[in-house]
Amino acid sequence: MGAAGSKLEKALGDQFPEGERYFGLENFGNTCYCNSVLQALYFCVPFREQLLEYYASNKSTGDAEENLLTCLADLFTQISSQKKKTGVIAPKRFVQRLKKQNELFRSYMHQDAHEFLNFLLNELVDILEKEAKAVKSDTETSSPPEKIANGSKTALPNGVLKEPLVTWVHKNFQGILTNETRCLQCETVTARDETFFDLSLDIEQNSSITSCLKNFSSTETLNAEDKFFCDKCCSLQEAQKRMKIKKPPHILVIHLKRFKYIEQLGRYKKLSYRVVFPLELKLSNTMEDSDIEYSLFAVVVHVGSGPNHGHYVSLVKSHNHWLFFDDENVEMIDESAVQTFFGSAQEYSSNTDHGYILFYESITAANKT
Repeated sequence: MGAAGSKLEKALGDQFPEGERYFGLENFGNTCYCNSVLQALYFCVPFREQLLEYYASNKSTGDAEENLLTCLADLFTQISSQKKKTGVIAPKRFVQRLKKQNELFRSYMHQDAHEFLNFLLNELVDILEKEAKAVKSDTETSSPPEKIANGSKTALPNGVLKEPLVTWVHKNFQGILTNETRCLQCETVTARDETFFDLSLDIEQNSSITSCLKNFSSTETLNAEDKFFCDKCCSLQEAQKRMKIKKPPHILVIHLKRFKYIEQLGRYKKLSYRVVFPLELKLSNTMEDSDIEYSLFAVVVHVGSGPNHGHYVSLVKSHNHWLFFDDENVEMIDESAVQTFFGSAQEYSSNTDHGYILFYESITAANKT
């Protein structure tokens, strides 16, 4: 990326952010799904800072076993400490570790960037929890905590509920959803909380993120075969059910469900629908008493007409500039170019570059960057 790198440096000129690094990532055959997500995570500044801090405080223990967390921390440290401002890095150790860890990513088939993001965040949480548990068991013997990616609380032998460990990954990405069901016979509301690292939204043609979120939180009536068993009535009853965000995450990750299984075809199809995602997003539709605002800072884009082939690239906002990352290549783009990735208003269009995973940061925190 020598020429492209110097072109980027020229384009930014005096405005090149102090201490920032813009590096492309080498593709090992089919690893664009991994590269595009890694770039989005690298420019998620609070996550990057905490990962670098983790690396700095753990590298003294030289015999620490290698895992996905150490490989990711090593890669981010490598990028951030480069002497040059731009260039290309090969995330070889990270990709090797990923394939060793999960056979799903071993083949040379087209992989899903959302599956990778999900696997990575849950894996990082598992590693951090095991480390915290090991430190704790050195000081006291305690009962083993259950896995918490799904937010379950841990029951201690005496029946007391212990709060699950909250890692810095949780602090950045975890939100809480409330699933409310209201019995239409006795009006009793049953609420069940569940945690999430991202929201997967159904999409419709010529829609927007706001309308998709509205649909996500819309009320559904449970009747006929879907009746709800009400504990108070002790019988199956008609009920109304809705999902809403109880606690919004610091970093809101939205996954657009662009790959849909079509019964008649017996296979998945890519939905190229035009879904407008704003640069600033309010959550007022899905949350009560909240006008929390988010700012878009990264988009993972799927390029291609079908689910089993194609390519991934990412758009990233860094210090008020938008950048386009395509494996080894990095270039500056205009903010107005972001809207070319909303999708296609007609089913058959030559444009196959569609926003797939959106990363938003809550504005109160984003003000610092």
